[in-house]
Amino acid sequence: MAQPDSMKAYYAARAREYERIYAKPERQADLRELERRIPALLTGRKVIEVACGTGYWTQHIARTARYVLATDVANETLEVARSKDLPDNKVRFALADAYDLPAVTGPFDGAYAGFWWSHLRHAECQPFLESLRKCLSPGASVVFMDNRFVPGNSTPISSTDADGNTWQVRRLDNGTTHEVVKNFPTEAQLAQQTAGFGVNPRFVELEYYWLFSFEAA
Repeated sequence: MAQPDSMKAYYAARAREYERIYAKPERQADLRELERRIPALLTGRKVIEVACGTGYWTQHIARTARYVLATDVANETLEVARSKDLPDNKVRFALADAYDLPAVTGPFDGAYAGFWWSHLRHAECQPFLESLRKCLSPGASVVFMDNRFVPGNSTPISSTDADGNTWQVRRLDNGTTHEVVKNFPTEAQLAQQTAGFGVNPRFVELEYYWLFSFEAA
């Protein structure tokens, strides 16, 4: 399994405008809370970051982590990430598919994926977790963060497929529109989807985001 070309094309086209989402005034309190919580969960860890995008969360994880290998499938987003002033001896970026993660520099005792879980179709959750598990040592701290659906603030759901996946239509500055999968799991669904891959699950729900963490089994 590989990441869909449609999703790769969408984020490649969105690379230069992506970080505008972090400027929304109503989300600033949540973002400051996440910028505190996420690095704390990965302190002193050798971390593999999945779908790092433009490196916004990489820079925060690097404050406390021992080492970060930040991966993404799109060169366009990695170019933005590499332009950030991050220490070369502590952070490395690599082109990699989330379903075929590099294990040569592992094992890792930390993992992070922000705004990635929601883009997985339900049937893709297990293959992704299997790929991630190959990189991790037992007891690794695994951290996922993503959006909550907030009526009147979130992009409306455009459709729901036969498997229960929800979709949104997004328009970019270049005028193109893209329909992308965007699921909004509950705490119970996250626990069920990750059962067998980790222990001691912890869930934090903010106004606009959720944070889910566990220890790799």
